[in-house]
Amino acid sequence: MNAPAASTAGQNYGGDAAGLICGYRMGTLGAPQAIDSVEAAQWLQSLGQPPAIPAGDGEALPFVWLHFNLSHTQAVRWMERHAGLPDAFFEALKDGSHSTRIERDDDTLIAVLNDAHFDFAFEPFDIATLWISVAPQLVVTARAHPLRSVDALRTAVRNGHSPRSSVALLEQLMRTQAGGLVDIVRGVTQRIDRIEDELLASRLDHKRARLGVLRRLLVRLQRLLAPEPAALFRLLQNPPAWMGAEDAQELRDSTEEFSVVLRDMQGLQERIKLLQEEVAANVQEANSRSLFVLTVVTVLALPINILTGLLGMNVGGVPLADSPHGFWIIVGLLVVFMPVAAWIALRGPRDQ
Repeated sequence: MNAPAASTAGQNYGGDAAGLICGYRMGTLGAPQAIDSVEAAQWLQSLGQPPAIPAGDGEALPFVWLHFNLSHTQAVRWMERHAGLPDAFFEALKDGSHSTRIERDDDTLIAVLNDAHFDFAFEPFDIATLWISVAPQLVVTARAHPLRSVDALRTAVRNGHSPRSSVALLEQLMRTQAGGLVDIVRGVTQRIDRIEDELLASRLDHKRARLGVLRRLLVRLQRLLAPEPAALFRLLQNPPAWMGAEDAQELRDSTEEFSVVLRDMQGLQERIKLLQEEVAANVQEANSRSLFVLTVVTVLALPINILTGLLGMNVGGVPLADSPHGFWIIVGLLVVFMPVAAWIALRGPRDQ
């Protein structure tokens, strides 16, 4: 029965008839077992209310991970009908706030995580939200766009990796996301290095506009991915009774990894800001040089324009009008006057 389910989960990336992208039963000995929406509904119906266990007691309970595609019209209906999720989860789906947070609703953890798109292209809007509900024997994740971290975790589970508990699955998802953020930070760093090398070599051209894009990307990532400290503090201070002490500690460690990555992002933002200031200074210097050259040309051309204007007036008394050498006399005067005007125009910058 598991082989057809695995085949269905592998083929229907966008979700089956219920919008289920993948489903796995794990937490027991052996590899995770793939299930479809029908088997998941039967399992949840037979489960009833999941038993709560004291923190740190006994071995982990078997649990099911269900990953849904919210773009499928039946996904939310199936969750409302079969999963028995708290109202806070569906309110989070409809909420306009997408800030990263992990909150407790009675004995269920509700998490909102932001992650990079599967085809992330270092653009500020290549980020989407993943909603998570974690209970002792049920983990539900839902997204509207393909995301990198949850897809990497899905691949690991499909290859046989089985977290020991539902909280461990959440913790590994956050660690996977932190690893993905490290890759993004590394990619941004490489782009900044190239831009900095081009700046030092005076070969920026049009690529200087990428600095603004990278800075907006980092600002958006930091704003969306920084966990809300108050909600996380309340959770870790008063975890559900079924959450083991080891799981709580690993969840705390995973959030600290986020903090390290976010500090690296802040450092990159400062570096980009300095590069932008350097680029702006170079552009201003280039504009100043162009304006100076234009000023010098204008000053040198001013005597010629004035003199030709005076000599071209159709009135009597124009000097040298009857002299056979008048043209060369005027040319000689201009040849003498133009170097003097150039010396006057260039004397100021040389003195500086």
